[in-house]
Amino acid sequence: MTSISLPLTPRSRGALAWLIVSQLLGVLSLLPWLVIAGLSIMAFDAGFSTEAVLFVGAIWAYPLLPIGCSILAWVWYAKGRMRRAVIATSVPMVIILPLLLYLVYMMAWGSFT
Repeated sequence: MTSISLPLTPRSRGALAWLIVSQLLGVLSLLPWLVIAGLSIMAFDAGFSTEAVLFVGAIWAYPLLPIGCSILAWVWYAKGRMRRAVIATSVPMVIILPLLLYLVYMMAWGSFT
């Protein structure tokens, strides 16, 4: 079997670099998620409710977002659709970044009570 290698253009090098960096950040985001996912079970301390199930379900479903977007991004990168690949790999960060900024703000200037 022979393999065909396409030359990397500057555009595809930048897209490749962004795919790698953004997905490393996505993997790092799963570390705090492990703690939050474990603590989310405490939502059932007050009893079984629809709100608790939705809350825990939403938190436990989070890894599907970066994993699904990563798969989609690499498929589009392989097909040469750089713009779509970059957008797909950026979606999890666009969603999570405001939440992280809020947590940093609360830790620095707010108060957790």
